[in-house]
Parts: sequence; structure tokens; C-alpha cells
Amino acid sequence: MRLGISRTSRRSAVARSCLLLSVLILSFFIHVETRAQARQVDGVVVDQTGAPVVGAQVSIRTGAGVEREGKTDDEGKFRLDEARMSETVIQVNARGFAPVELKLKDALNSSGHLRIVLRPAPVSEAVTVTATRTETRLNDVAGSLVILSSQDVAQTAAVTIDDALRQVPGFTLFRRTGSRAANPTTQGVSLRGVGASGASRALVLVDGIPLNDPFGGWVYWGRVPRQSIERIEVLRGGASSLYGSSAMGGVVNLITRSPASNTLSFEASFVSERTGEASLFAAGRRGRWSARASAEIFSTRGYITVDERERGAVDTLAGVRRSAIDLTVEREIDERGRIFLRGSLFGEARTNGTPLQINLTHTRQLSAGVDWKSEDAGALTLRAYGGTQVYDQTFSAVNAGRTSETLTRLQRSPSQFKGLSFQWSRAFGQHQTLVAGLDAQEVRGSSDEIAYALGRPTSLVDSGGRQSNLGLFVEDLIGVNARLLFRVGARVDSWRNTDAFQSTRPLAAATSSINIFPARSETAFSPQGSVLYRLTNNLSLNASVYRAFRAPTLNELYRSFRVGDVLTLSNDALRAERLTGGEAGGQLGLLNSRLNLHATFFWMEVARPVANVTLLTQPALITRQRQNLGRTRSRGLEFEIDAPLSNTWSVSGGYLFVDASVLEFPANTALVGKELPQVARHQLTFQTRYSKPSLFTLAFQGRASGRQFDDDQNLFRLESYFTLDAFLSRRINRKWEAFAAAENLFNQRYTVGRTPIRTIGPPLLLRIGFRLSLGSR
Repeated sequence: MRLGISRTSRRSAVARSCLLLSVLILSFFIHVETRAQARQVDGVVVDQTGAPVVGAQVSIRTGAGVEREGKTDDEGKFRLDEARMSETVIQVNARGFAPVELKLKDALNSSGHLRIVLRPAPVSEAVTVTATRTETRLNDVAGSLVILSSQDVAQTAAVTIDDALRQVPGFTLFRRTGSRAANPTTQGVSLRGVGASGASRALVLVDGIPLNDPFGGWVYWGRVPRQSIERIEVLRGGASSLYGSSAMGGVVNLITRSPASNTLSFEASFVSERTGEASLFAAGRRGRWSARASAEIFSTRGYITVDERERGAVDTLAGVRRSAIDLTVEREIDERGRIFLRGSLFGEARTNGTPLQINLTHTRQLSAGVDWKSEDAGALTLRAYGGTQVYDQTFSAVNAGRTSETLTRLQRSPSQFKGLSFQWSRAFGQHQTLVAGLDAQEVRGSSDEIAYALGRPTSLVDSGGRQSNLGLFVEDLIGVNARLLFRVGARVDSWRNTDAFQSTRPLAAATSSINIFPARSETAFSPQGSVLYRLTNNLSLNASVYRAFRAPTLNELYRSFRVGDVLTLSNDALRAERLTGGEAGGQLGLLNSRLNLHATFFWMEVARPVANVTLLTQPALITRQRQNLGRTRSRGLEFEIDAPLSNTWSVSGGYLFVDASVLEFPANTALVGKELPQVARHQLTFQTRYSKPSLFTLAFQGRASGRQFDDDQNLFRLESYFTLDAFLSRRINRKWEAFAAAENLFNQRYTVGRTPIRTIGPPLLLRIGFRLSLGSR
């Protein structure tokens, strides 16, 4: 009996031992198999041009959740240890790009390396800071807004920022010529045909700080190096409820790069017409400190702007030399904020088509800012800036045969400016955000002139004044639910003109005349209301109503100027322009956001718009004066298409129809019904791009514009035109890229102005160059 029990125990012990051994052997093989499946994953994340994407979030996930996470380094590389191959998914997320999700075992190449190419985020997922002065998805904006990425700017043939912006429907400068050849005073922005003179009807910002000339309202586009641009946001429609004066027709916001790691970008190109340019951006970080530097130089001999059939011996090349430098030092306060200091210098020298006509500009600016964010207090933004500018210009009279010219005036316009802006925003729950703040600016400027007659100085003519502006605004963003969004806001602005004067002192006499103007002030109330309703995930409708305004600049009030045979006089009695408008439109996304359509109907009436009104016409001189017209109207249709058809092909374009005319002008009823000068009824733009980094990038940009008039009386007609640009690049390696570009590929010599002499646009411009990129783009 005992013996039987003993034998049974021994058999059980043996069975247990065998079972334990089997478990150990099975565990060993499972461990070996698991180790065989687990491996180190190395990879790189790049954009469609092959440039590394720095700071991208890389996650390896299994059904049980996150297994490994990491970020790409300065070269876009990442490494994740011990990642399991089976049933594993890799996800990559980076700001401004569409997220990517791939099965790990399918994504690895034969060498066990990953190369992940990110595409730009769909239009609806892009984030804007311009439409509401706080971060908002483009899909949630009840208005007309276009975002150009740094890639959009880089892959155009345009050598200047304003020419790159011409791919935005409705964007024009006062005259058809871009900043490469045009006088600075004609470089004001018009959107949707609102403008009727050279002063900008759109506010241009650089990281929230005004770029518009403080004295004249025009824009020096060369002040911002192209390599420093991260993106450009263009908001069309009245925006004074948030931005005050100058934003009557919209806002153009240039947002510069702020990389999280060490970066260097450089571009240089050599162009026909003895043109050369170089642009640099560099950034470095150490601990909580970081610094950024950008610089650009541009020089062109230019071309003769007068039509060959009318030019004479006096006509020479219109060229420009300019340089800009910008330095920024920044320190992180903690994870919630930062403080920065920025200084910039800009210089420009232009020859304006005759030996005696030149202009020079020198600008210095210093700015500082603080950004701070707290869950309880919200987000706070403070900006302060100030600077000086000196603008010199000469004017001349050219004889009828264009064989000689005589100096008529030397002009110097010094100005000083300073400004401050403060903004607070806070989210209340998930469905409401409040934004409030203030903007203040003061400008002092004058026009110091020496008048000439028969080539000899005859008198000293001086004028100038001081202008102060203060605006307070509030905005409420309400999301009733995921489909219905409201935005309501209002702003009150007050501005005051003081210390205004005009004086004339003949050099041959001991007496002088001085006219002291009384102080003037005005206020403006600018409300706005918008609604957006999503019928489906792919279709949304929106509508907006608004009021906006623009105060006359010191240049319009006190400075006269001459272009060709046209003399334009100042007017110290000008009052602010007032706009009332509305728009309604919709957005439709098809084919999984590979086809995006946007259409907007708009209507805007401007009371007391400032225009150059003809007073007297003589054989050798046309005299005009800036005056407030009674009322003008701009109405029309805006249509856009954006189609990222595949990872390599993309097509986009837009069409604008605008009917802009004078409705009332009691002082001169002959102008009623006339079209506003410099506004084309039809504008068409398109861009198409093929980009495969391993091969090449090829892009075309086209622009067509209907006929328009150069003057208020609609006597000087400018015919329609079409231009086509081309861009081709080849990436040599991850750091170097070579490119070639052609502006005005068919060499169309279209008319850009009649003063009354016919002037023409730039000829075919060819350039070749290279780019160097180290670190993140």
C-alpha cells in the first residue's frame, strides 16, 4: 500500500517536472520570437521638398496603447528602441502638416530604415491667427482668408513678396507694377477693388506689428527677408473691428519663422537685367535663450519703363538697390511665456526712369513683446515698437519730345513713429472665447521741399503734423454646437491731428508765409457680426456684416507729389473714409479634401473715399488733388479652388469679378458712374505644381487681368493682360537645392500706367540660383 502510494507520487512529480520543463522551453521560444520581432527603429521625417521636419511627434502604438514616443531632431531624424513589429502602427504629427499613420512592418525599407514624407495640412485644418487675433482653424473662420505657406512662396518665380502675393485673387497694388520697379508711394495694397489711390486700404503686419509706412500708408515689401517667412495670411473684407484704421479692406499678415532648434537657410540667385539677390535666415537656441537673424540684399539695373513708341533720350533704366536686416533675441519665461527684443534696419535707393528722378529710404525700428498664457487668466500679448524713417525724392518735368528734363522739386520727408498693442483672450469652456485689447500709435512727419523753376531753386516749402490714434476692441467667439458658430465684435477708434502747418519762404524775398491748421479729431465705431453653419462635414455656409474705416495719412494731408506729367496736390481738409459691407459664401470639400471649393459674394460701400481728382488738364501738366468723393461701391464674386490631387500634384486658382464705381460726388457729378481707377473688373490666377523630391519640382503660376483705367475720368485705359511664370528646382542632397525661374515667360509687354505717357510692365526675367537648408524649415 505504501509502495503504491510512493510510485504514484513519483509519477506525479515526474509529470510536474515535465510540465514545468515544457513551460520553460515554450517561454524561451516565445521570448526568442518576441525578441526577433522587437527591433530598433530609425527614421527621418521630411516634407515634400525633402527638407527635414524638426520637432515632429513620432509615436509607435499597438492595440494596448502607446509603446514608444519621441521627437525628430535638428535633421528630422528619430530613433525608437525595442519596437514590436507585429500589429504595430507608427504615427507622426507636426504643426502645419497632415498627420501620417502607417503600419510599421509595411513602412520599413530593406535596410530597416523609415523615411516618412509629410504633406501640408488640408486647407480646412490649417490654423490662422489673423481672422480673430487668436488661433482659429481655417475651417471655423466665417470669412474669406487665404494662407500661403513658406513652400508656396519659395516655389514661385517671384523674387519679391508682393509679386508672390499676386496669386491671391483680389490682391493688387495701386498700380500694376510690383515693388521691383514701382515708386514706393504706389505700393499700397488694394483688396476687392476698394482702393482709389496709392495709400493702402489693407493693413500689412509682420508678426502683429504694422509694416505700413507710418507717414504715407504704403508698404516697403523688401523690409521682410523672404527666407524668414513661415506663412502669409490674407484676410479679405473689412477688418477694422479688430485692427482699426488701414484694415478697411482687409489684412495681410506676414508671420516669420520661430524654429525650436538650430537652423540656417540661405538663398542666392542671379537674374537677367543685372539682377542679383541673396536672402538669409539663421536661428540658434541654448537653454531658455534663443536668437534669430535674417537679412536680404537685392539689386537690379531694371528696365526702361516708358513704351518704346513714346520713349526719348531722357528715358533711362528704372532700377533699385535695397538691403534689410532683422535681429531678434528671445527668452522663455517658463513653459507659459516668452519675452523678445527685435531690431531692424532697411535701406533702399531707386532710379525712377530718368537721370534726375530718384528716391531714397532709410528706416530703423525697434520692437519688443511679451507672450504669456495661463489656464486661469488666459493668454496675454503685449507689443511695443518705435522707429524713424527718412524718405527723399526728386521730381522733374520732361519736355514734349522726351529729350530733356528739368528739376522741379527736391523733397525730404522725415518721420518718427511709436506704437503699443495689448491683447487678452480666454476660453470659457469649450464653446466660447473672449478677445479684448487696445492699439495705440503716434506719428510725426513732415515734407521739407526745395522748389525749382527753370532749373534754379526758388523757394522752401515745408509742411507736416502729428497724428495720434487709440483703439479699443472686444470680440466674442461662440460655438453653439459643432455645426453653428457665431462671432460678434466691435471697436472704437479715436484719432487726432495736431501741430499741422504749411510754410513757404521764397529764396529771393525776406518774408515767408506760414499757415497753422487747427487741431482736428474724429472717432469711428466699427462693429462686425459673422455666422458659420456646417450643413455637413464637407459643406459649410457663412455670412458677415461689418463697418470699417481709414483715417487719411499725413502724406495725403500735407505732401504733394508728381509722377510724369501728373501733379497731385495734398488736401489738409480730408476726412476719414467709412465702409459698410457684407458678404456671404460657402466652402465645399470633396474627395477626402482633395478638392476644396470656396465662393463668396461681397458688397461694400465707402462714404467719403479719398481719390485723386483731376482739377486741370494742360498739354504739359495734369493737376489733380486728393479729395473725398461722395460714395463708391465695390461688389462682386470671389471663387477659389484648391486641389492637392496627390502626393506629387497640386492645382489651385481663383477668379474675382468686381464692379467698383462712383455712386455719388456732388462736387463733380461727371464722375458719377465712372469706374474706380486701377481696379480691373476681372482677375484670374492659377498655380499648378508637381513635386517629387527624388526627381524635381516644377511649378507654373498664371495671372490674367481685365482692362482698367488709370484716372478718375476713365480717359486713360489700360488693356487686359496675361502673364505666366515658371519655376523648376532639383534637390542635390538633403542640404542643397538648385533652381531656375522665369517671370513673364512669354515676355508680354502690357501697359501698367498712363501719366499720360504709356509705361509698361517688366519683360521676361530669368534667374538661376541655389538654396542651402540646415536644420528645420
